[in-house]
Amino acid sequence: MKIGELAKKAGCRVVTIRYYEKEGLLPEPERNDGNYRIYSEADIERLRFIRHCRHHGMKLSDIRELLAFKDNPQADCSWIKHMIAGHIAGVSEQIASLIHLKAHLEHLLNSCPDDHQDGGCGILNTLNNAATCPYCEDMRCPLKDTAMIPSK
Repeated sequence: MKIGELAKKAGCRVVTIRYYEKEGLLPEPERNDGNYRIYSEADIERLRFIRHCRHHGMKLSDIRELLAFKDNPQADCSWIKHMIAGHIAGVSEQIASLIHLKAHLEHLLNSCPDDHQDGGCGILNTLNNAATCPYCEDMRCPLKDTAMIPSK
């Protein structure tokens, strides 16, 4: 099958397939007399595996390792369990960060009165004065990182 058919069967775009080929996740395909890429059912299976890993938030480097093991399995696959445990820890950190961000946004939302009688916007005033932000005192806050604050 040609690349367009592979993309359709795997539920992705042609550019994604070419990218995975460039990254070495998909093998270099054979070509027909017209120099069109030709793919097999094994390529569909491999592409679906890659996409499934990506849907689980795995990095290309991790997928590359998993594919290498899948292509040449050994007896011990315990390292895969450790890899997934690392991903779980990363997801937990992201969740904590998002909860923290939600608290920031709720604080901003509540800093703006509904009547707007004084002509000022509480949200803009709060954003304008990060030094007094109670949430920015927390070490987890990215605003505390000087690399993220533009220099004057």
